[in-house]
Amino acid sequence: MCKSVKLNKDFHQVCVWPGTEIQNTEREIKEFELAIEATAGARIQYLEKILTKPDTDGGGNAIFDTGKRSDIFFAVHKDDVGKFAIPRLKLGIRWIEDVLAKGNYRCPIYPDHVYNYVSWLVEDIDFPEGVCCEL
Repeated sequence: MCKSVKLNKDFHQVCVWPGTEIQNTEREIKEFELAIEATAGARIQYLEKILTKPDTDGGGNAIFDTGKRSDIFFAVHKDDVGKFAIPRLKLGIRWIEDVLAKGNYRCPIYPDHVYNYVSWLVEDIDFPEGVCCEL
């Protein structure tokens, strides 16, 4: 649970952009942050790229040829969340709470440390056994 990236001051709302690929170089991360600010008007902090685990069937078995999708995790500055809420939808960006909400997250495709990014709606999150949120 301690592998999540520490959020900078005033960056609280974590987002997930599924199927997005960037290299984890300093230059590309900075370009990514600037591009989001230019296109969607929000200051962000890049957190990490996660390659998803395979989907699982009802018995917990991995489904062939699923997983390894590149998803980008980033945080939005608290003063920009409101103005980012609508533009993010056009880009397919989701709040972490929506991604992990009960009923939406049927397959554990992310490592457990992403639960550290939850900042609200804790009662609606489907935490794995042994994982809890410390808000």
